[in-house]
Amino acid sequence: MLAKLRSKKFSGFGRGRAGGLDHMATSNVKLSAETAETIYTTMRRIRAFEEKTMTLFEQGAVKGTAHSYIGEEAIAAAVSANLRDDDSMASNHRGHGHCIAKGADQSLMMAELMGRENGYCGGLGGSMHIADLSLGILGANGIVGATMPLATGAALAVKLRGGDQVVVAFFGDGASNQGTFHECANLASIWKLPILFICENNQYALTTSYRDTTSARQISDRAVGYAMPGMTIDGNDAGEVYTVVGEAVERARRGEGPSLIECMTYRWGQHSLRANLRDPRPKEEYDAWIARDPIKLLEERMRAEKTVPRKRLNEIGAQVEREIESAVDFGSAGAEPTVEQMLASVYSPHAHYDEPGPVGSREITYVEALNEAMGAEMARDESVFVMGEDVGQTGGIFGVTKGLWERFGNERVRDTPITEVGFTGAGVGAAIAGMRPVVELQIFDFVALTMDILVNQAAKFRYMLGGKPTVPLVVRGPQGGGIRMAAQHSQSLEAWFTHVPGLVVLAPSTPYDAKGLLTAAIRDDNPVIFLEHKMLYMESKGAVPEQDYAIPIGKGDIKRAGTDITVVATMAMVPRALAAARVLEREGISVEVLDPRTLRPLDEELILSSVAKTNRLVIAHEACKQGGFGAEVAALVVEKGFDDLDAPIVRVGGLDVPIPYNDALERAVIPSQERLMEAIRELVGNGI
Repeated sequence: MLAKLRSKKFSGFGRGRAGGLDHMATSNVKLSAETAETIYTTMRRIRAFEEKTMTLFEQGAVKGTAHSYIGEEAIAAAVSANLRDDDSMASNHRGHGHCIAKGADQSLMMAELMGRENGYCGGLGGSMHIADLSLGILGANGIVGATMPLATGAALAVKLRGGDQVVVAFFGDGASNQGTFHECANLASIWKLPILFICENNQYALTTSYRDTTSARQISDRAVGYAMPGMTIDGNDAGEVYTVVGEAVERARRGEGPSLIECMTYRWGQHSLRANLRDPRPKEEYDAWIARDPIKLLEERMRAEKTVPRKRLNEIGAQVEREIESAVDFGSAGAEPTVEQMLASVYSPHAHYDEPGPVGSREITYVEALNEAMGAEMARDESVFVMGEDVGQTGGIFGVTKGLWERFGNERVRDTPITEVGFTGAGVGAAIAGMRPVVELQIFDFVALTMDILVNQAAKFRYMLGGKPTVPLVVRGPQGGGIRMAAQHSQSLEAWFTHVPGLVVLAPSTPYDAKGLLTAAIRDDNPVIFLEHKMLYMESKGAVPEQDYAIPIGKGDIKRAGTDITVVATMAMVPRALAAARVLEREGISVEVLDPRTLRPLDEELILSSVAKTNRLVIAHEACKQGGFGAEVAALVVEKGFDDLDAPIVRVGGLDVPIPYNDALERAVIPSQERLMEAIRELVGNGI
């Protein structure tokens, strides 16, 4: 059937022609009465929901914006008719139709659009973020292209579990020009993931035609570059969509990998309900597509094939109207969400642990401690897996994953292409799907490539969905300078992430902390940024218990008790602060060294109690002082412990320049033990 459709119709989607309509006739695919009725009912539900949403938006009951799916209903309905309950799909900003087709409760959807607490997301997500993980709806998404990495990760989770479920990623023509499309298509192909990339080509972005922005004749032409089947079909023909997608679904279930299906279609309205821009679409083109209303086309097919009688179609229409009115009543009756509900939705609660302390005579390196934590958690929990560049047989460029490939195999210790957005995004998707990925960024400076995935997806996913799902993801890797790797391989970026609600940020300074905190991070149900300093890889060795243990997230540690001054130091600054304290002790200065260990959430009580004891505070970190993490600690103490201060707070940070290559200049940029001692002496010796 696919070959017949291709030879008959696919030549009709020529580039530069009138909206892709030339030679587009309804296919000869015949649907069974049951399938036709199922698809038709879904299409009518979508149409009624979107029409009611438009009315409610005009009345002010739906605020912000929404993106209408009217005109594209055949795609969502026919695709979902091929899916099982345990299959999954990821949707985009124009996602109402996808969610309804996968079985979402319209009452919960409508309440969410009204911003009510009885909505799917408790009023926190709105139109662009509907999700129901129990139905395999991984979430609609307000970021163009984001569906693909999340769906790729969910498909990876299926493969790791040995299942036969299929995942669908819906996206538009504009998203096909984003790098994430290419990264995810490549990952899905080389790993033979059970995913369908469904491009709903409605031919326009906000106002720009895809023919002016896309180099390929058709989006499906890009499939050949990723060794997967690619086809362009009539997205308004429910029968054709159902048949072609059905074959792709079965192919994926057999373990034969992904497919790319481009569905040519047309949105009836502008980009969003809020749009007040010019509509660039030619009237002739617009009218021709409106005449090909997918609902009317299916009605004509059923009438011609005598599968579903007119009486039954009328009954379906009446049923759909009752459902949508009930949904509106449900949403209207909902209460407004409270601030308390909002605040409780950001983080999943952290577990409590009793840590043993760095006891025993066994000493191991920082790298060995990290490796030990990952190995123990992978042995304990089969949902834990590691992926990143060269983490397999090579063991990572710093050897942190060395030996794990031999113990757990290449499925759970997974080498990736140089695809930071793709594999980090897949990590988020796999976490949403119930796995516990540990993603290694080879050099942490490369995290800049992943910021949308971490900030807009991982950090916000639980919150946007009303505090229901979990995202148990660890993103770890080496940051910092000291080994002459220059400006793009030596940054200290912790302040970026401590500013993002929804992320946990851990920064261990000792092998004991590294093992215990990484164990806690892997077990935690929140996305964790786990920072490892390169100098600690090379210089840090200490006592580490052999048994498994975890350090509570959010608990700092006094590394050295003192009475004259508190030094709050992070990562590689901790051993320098301790060395400074030992020297200054001979000068009669008692320095308390406090390591927060967790930068978000911060152990405020420990910092404030230490300052209350010593009455002086120095904050040391390697990152640039301006806008650095130390400013947050200083603000905390000024706001909550100002009366305990006998002197100004002093910050010791890197110079406000990128890290240079020259070794003498690099040493000048990074705070040294001598510079830290000078700051302490000056603060203690000011006589206050």
